[in-house]
Amino acid sequence: MAASLSFDTAHRRIRQGEIAPAYYLTGTEYILKDDLVSLLVEHVVDPGTRDFNVDIRQASDLDGESFHALVETPPMMADRRLVVVRNVEQWRKNSKVWQVVERYLDRPSPTTVLVLVLGAEAKVQAGIARMAAHVKVDPLPPNRLTKWVAARAKRAGVQLAPRALDHLLEVVGNDLAQLGTELEKLAAAGAAGEVDAETVEQFVGVRRGETGTDWVAAVLSRDAAKATEMLPVVLSTSGVNGVRLIGAMGTALVGLRIARRALDKGTAKRTVRDDLERQVRAARLFSLPNWKAAAATWVGAADRWGAVEIDDAIEAAATADRALKSTTIADEASILTDFVLTTSIRKVAA
Repeated sequence: MAASLSFDTAHRRIRQGEIAPAYYLTGTEYILKDDLVSLLVEHVVDPGTRDFNVDIRQASDLDGESFHALVETPPMMADRRLVVVRNVEQWRKNSKVWQVVERYLDRPSPTTVLVLVLGAEAKVQAGIARMAAHVKVDPLPPNRLTKWVAARAKRAGVQLAPRALDHLLEVVGNDLAQLGTELEKLAAAGAAGEVDAETVEQFVGVRRGETGTDWVAAVLSRDAAKATEMLPVVLSTSGVNGVRLIGAMGTALVGLRIARRALDKGTAKRTVRDDLERQVRAARLFSLPNWKAAAATWVGAADRWGAVEIDDAIEAAATADRALKSTTIADEASILTDFVLTTSIRKVAA
């Protein structure tokens, strides 16, 4: 079996009917792991026999003997059955149950499809990854995330206008669970026809121009008044806090520094933008809602900053980050305001 598959590759193969005897799902995106399990249920077991032939268990409920019985149980009125074991990190590394699992993977039952699901932060076992179809489920890149949201919206009976989808992603980011929740809210409200950006604004409680991405852009544009005015609104957004904002700011400042360095060497802006986008893609910065737009923003803002100013701003961001991690929520706005004003003052002094 292949040592490692991407989510998209595994998804495509399952839809094409290429079902492996066993899967080992690892990585941080549990929503995508659930998507793969649901797809396997759909393609492995007929709807009429799923009550008898789909077993989903927690690893903590199984020992070697019960695991063996589970995977060797023949299907009822069907050709195959599906066995899903979640949180397999709950089995201690050297426990006997792993010996049973490895023996099974060496000679899997032709009538059972086994899925072993590893928790997000748990260490991958190389031996299991070699013996099963190992699917490393990473966060989706921006272009793929857009398609996932559009497909999930369609499944929920919601049609999002392009600007509405973009705004939803700017506000929520790549949190698939929260994205799913927002789509469910739109579906429950019975939104008819194409949902526009204004409707999404009402449901997520954040207007366009008041997202964390907009705050970062305001700081990069050296608009201290706008950045300061936005802070209370941005910080009141669900899922947003000072540490998250200054982290996004730090990423942007590093991108800005790379852009400034390249421009100082005489490189054309378009080339710098394209190179930056490639670097962001290679670094897999999933926290950015749009890699191309981020690169364009950094290059566009570079003319407003000198190299020394950027270095000072990076240092100020690091100082703010340390302060935010050792203070109360009530102090977040003042710390971030100090950061904004400090970088603005340096512009005047430069």
